[in-house]
Amino acid sequence: MGLTTPQTVRNLQAALHAKAKDSPNFRFYSLYDKLFRADILAHAYAACKANRGAAGVDGQTFEDIEAYGVERWLGELAEELRNRTYRPQAVRRVYIPKANGKQRPLGIPTTRDRVAQTACVLILEPIFEADMQPEQHAYRSGRSALDAVQQVRRLVDNGHTEVVDGDLSGYFDTIPHAELVQCMARRISDGAMLGLIKQWLTAPVEETDDHGHRHRTTRNKDEGLGVPQGAPISPLLSNLYMRRFVLGWKVLGHEKRLDAHIVNYADDFVICCRGTAIEADRMMRRMMARLKLTVNEDKTHLCRVPEETFDFLGYTIGRCYSPRTGHAYVGTRPSKKKVQALFARISEMTSRRTLLLDAQVLTVRLNRLLGGWSNYFCLGPVSKAYRAVDAHVTSRLRRWLCEKHKVSSGGYSRYHDRYLNENLGLVRLPLLRRSYPRANA
Repeated sequence: MGLTTPQTVRNLQAALHAKAKDSPNFRFYSLYDKLFRADILAHAYAACKANRGAAGVDGQTFEDIEAYGVERWLGELAEELRNRTYRPQAVRRVYIPKANGKQRPLGIPTTRDRVAQTACVLILEPIFEADMQPEQHAYRSGRSALDAVQQVRRLVDNGHTEVVDGDLSGYFDTIPHAELVQCMARRISDGAMLGLIKQWLTAPVEETDDHGHRHRTTRNKDEGLGVPQGAPISPLLSNLYMRRFVLGWKVLGHEKRLDAHIVNYADDFVICCRGTAIEADRMMRRMMARLKLTVNEDKTHLCRVPEETFDFLGYTIGRCYSPRTGHAYVGTRPSKKKVQALFARISEMTSRRTLLLDAQVLTVRLNRLLGGWSNYFCLGPVSKAYRAVDAHVTSRLRRWLCEKHKVSSGGYSRYHDRYLNENLGLVRLPLLRRSYPRANA
């Protein structure tokens, strides 16, 4: 069950959004006093707790706060904000592996700072949502990555078959603070609110090396760059700065002149064109330079569909064939990279390291993984990918059972498909696919 926003908070958000929508040039001058309202902070705390984030540099967990007393803890935070004595702590940096073998830096603010940032988002998001462009799909209510994929497919299907597949190098780490604050100040004239956001942008970062030693850096403050991925306010700020590019593309006339349309999700974007991709790519690079963002030369390329394909948000977009008629059409399908990544995750979950698990416990975990994956990869002709995943997971689970119970031969007859599906309850993606209306055979 999702978290329900209190009516008082909804009323405030509705009023802010309505004012921003009706008055595009209005600057909000009295927002900071909303930040320490009891209902705002209580809902922000509940939202952070629902996300079950890890502890920050102070080690404080939600269990610690519950033991201390939530109302008491929130009251002290409110008092700090009211008296303007609140100061953010350092952000704990960890690294998560990427599919290409590299690592992505993730910033984890303290629970106290996450609650304060979430409270800020509750107030600012309705204002900036009124200004977001329809081409922007990330971190917005009622929009999703699947909507972005479908928009790209429609554009390509309607003749915008030359595509600039864009990629930025370290977008979150290179957003310039001065220009970002300028974006916010266009709508926010409350100096206290802007000052608080600047504090979060320039907070030091703490890392722990292989020897367990902690090191703090002030790179964001020193260079005036970067929004830490993992902070509750980062999605809003990153969307706000990307809006400059999306809106500027239209204001400068590139969209109409080149018949070139942007589709954006977070730091991913494509530009779908009618025979003007070379010029669109040149204009895009010029704009990114002005925005002080760096184009990733290795990953940015031009593509002509359907002779070529390109990947966007985990989907391959290009020529597909109808299994019923054999006719070719432009469509979407799960990318090979994402299918292989799922294979790797299934193999990891069914490795010897998990032999102590109960078979049904493992099956529940596999089903959760498969359900989440298929819930996203449900567009276009997914049957081939689903069959491949189905074959891999049944093979891996069967091998796992044989190793667990020391069965050296006859594993297939003992742990046949019907046993895996009916006795253990392993889901079958080809059957599960039928419940997704957007998944076509």
